Amino acid sequence: MNRRDLLATASAALAATALPAHARTTGAPMPQTAPVPPVAKKIPVRIEQLGRVRVDDYQWMKDDNWQAVLRDPTLIKADVKEHLTAENAYREAMMASTLPLQVQMFEEMKGRIKEDDSSVPSPDGPWAYYVEYRTGDQHPRYMRKARTGAGAEQLLLDANALAEGKAYSEVSSAQHSPDHELFAYAEDAQGSEVHQIFVKDLATGEVLPDPIGSATGNFTFSRDSRWIFWTNRDDNGRPDKIFRRPARGGEATLVYEEDDDGMFISVGRTADDAFVLISIANQETSEARFIPAATPTAEPAVLEPREVARLYDADHWGDRWVIRTNADDSIDFKIVEAPTATPGKAHWQDLVPHTPGRYIEGVALVKDFIGRQERADANTRIIIRDRAGAEHEIAVDEPAYSLSLGGASEFDTTVMRYGYNSPSTPTSTYDYDLETRERTLRKVQEVPSGHDPADYVVERLNAPAPDGELVPVTVVRRKSTPVDGSAPLLLYGYGSYGIPMPASFSTNRLSLVDRGWIYAIAHIRGGSDKGWNWFLSARRFTKKNTFTDFIAAAEHLISSGHGKAGHIVAQGGSAGGLLMGAVNNMRPDLWAGIIGQVPFVDVINTMSDISLPLTPPEWPEWGNPIEDAEAYDYIMSYSPYDQVEAKAYPAVLATGGLSDPRVTYWEPEKWVAKLRPATTSGKPVLLKINMEAGHGGASGRFDYLKEVAHDYAFAVWAIDKGWERP
Repeated sequence: MNRRDLLATASAALAATALPAHARTTGAPMPQTAPVPPVAKKIPVRIEQLGRVRVDDYQWMKDDNWQAVLRDPTLIKADVKEHLTAENAYREAMMASTLPLQVQMFEEMKGRIKEDDSSVPSPDGPWAYYVEYRTGDQHPRYMRKARTGAGAEQLLLDANALAEGKAYSEVSSAQHSPDHELFAYAEDAQGSEVHQIFVKDLATGEVLPDPIGSATGNFTFSRDSRWIFWTNRDDNGRPDKIFRRPARGGEATLVYEEDDDGMFISVGRTADDAFVLISIANQETSEARFIPAATPTAEPAVLEPREVARLYDADHWGDRWVIRTNADDSIDFKIVEAPTATPGKAHWQDLVPHTPGRYIEGVALVKDFIGRQERADANTRIIIRDRAGAEHEIAVDEPAYSLSLGGASEFDTTVMRYGYNSPSTPTSTYDYDLETRERTLRKVQEVPSGHDPADYVVERLNAPAPDGELVPVTVVRRKSTPVDGSAPLLLYGYGSYGIPMPASFSTNRLSLVDRGWIYAIAHIRGGSDKGWNWFLSARRFTKKNTFTDFIAAAEHLISSGHGKAGHIVAQGGSAGGLLMGAVNNMRPDLWAGIIGQVPFVDVINTMSDISLPLTPPEWPEWGNPIEDAEAYDYIMSYSPYDQVEAKAYPAVLATGGLSDPRVTYWEPEKWVAKLRPATTSGKPVLLKINMEAGHGGASGRFDYLKEVAHDYAFAVWAIDKGWERP
């Protein structure tokens, strides 16, 4: 995203790992009596905070040594491991009847993947770089070939070999040095996002000794290829320092240290390779520091000092800085330029002025052109601008779609790459000539098992929210699926951090849609689907707009015949899992099932624990309940774990990863422990913890599909009330 490739083998492995232990070892028939759920012990902990008191019965599930557990999961407390193991066994037993469906869905999903696939090569200097998969491979192979002529391909890294013998292995980032002599890659070997960075000499094929440890996975080479810069990860999982050392090994030098625990930091190079750039930011404040490429060992200089509530990100365009910013009340951002020698705000001049409702998401630079990606009404568009200021749009005419600007791997070019897809249309990759405006189709995503976009209908609805705002909803279904309330509906949502949900193509969701399901994406506030103000209007003290928007989307889909109450499965992950917990408490009657993937549900406890990696950086998003009583009260009013009460909840599946540093495993574990005795519906509350992975789940592309198949099988099971049958 190593090795097995036969579909039958993978299917058998899925069935074997999903069966209850007694059936695997003895071949005994499945029990006819309902499995007995584990009962979590209660150890009440009284917590006083800002004059308020709460009692947490399941605080014991948090391992006091969690930082060490992230790096070595075998160190987890015995009682926590015992409870997680019992929860996994209970879920397996409860869902045993879905095993044939899981296997069938897995086979379908795998059949839609072109196993021997490769990316479109990206030219850079004398080489073109790409990744490929071979049939049966779980992980990619990083490759290059001569840009011209018929030279042989060169293998830079086989991530399958790297993963051999490991329960988890993910190459999070990889890049070659500017002189094309070195290749570096960052591996996360446990799912905890603690990386080692390795450097390989491409002339000898040797992986150089002394890899860089305790890294975030973010790194870059200097322009002269002599140095490598990287971001350190501290003991609490936060990026805190930028280091530099000789690229081929040697002593590390501290380049920059961030004193504010609430800021994320990273390092890279500008598009024209003129500077090494250090980016510092949280959700509302940012700063950039730069080092001239000609003097890579120089101290970094501040581009413009940080100011609370002002965001900017910078790049260099040959003879000037180009900066995307929300300065001067530019809520949906504008683009400014500044002289190379004087990049501070006093010298910023508007290049692309602010237009309300047209959110500028990002900028890509080549020698004589700027490409920018904009978002409005939950769709994207790409605008090309030349140095003289002339602009044109790469246009698309569909009700719901996704455009993504890939930019270019080299600066001195007139070609940028972009991708296009829609919920019914596989991805097409184009090279676009910025001068001639000609586009060249480089690749169309293949679906080996077959796919005809004409068999599907894509719709864009607008759901009225309680305050009158219109919430876009993207819907995909087969043409033959009726719109009379009879079809089961899966409604997906996220709604946080300004991250939009694209109306994109997914081969996996076809396993529901082709079974007569309707699949919908709610583009709710908290994302930036309708501009940056769409985000600002659902954070901190307006966060509940995210939840009421999602409920409004469900109600509108019901009124339009796309679903009916009690016949809908809601799904969301991470902060989208918070959404799942909130709407589960607020409107349990709407849902047949809730899928909360790595759900952020223990909000008040997490945002009060400054040792956790994301707590200080996310106070701008949620509020600081340690110091602000109003923030405490507001968070408590919606925190899913704290708002659980006796009511008829739908079937619930909560998932997590033992090595997850973002949403720690105890959040879904505590949520399930509190939900199960509270529900009066008799519907199951299940927990699935991956004991060998983190926030993103399994690392191999086929292992990941097993997890998707499991979750979709739960959705079908929830609609069909499979637990009621022996």
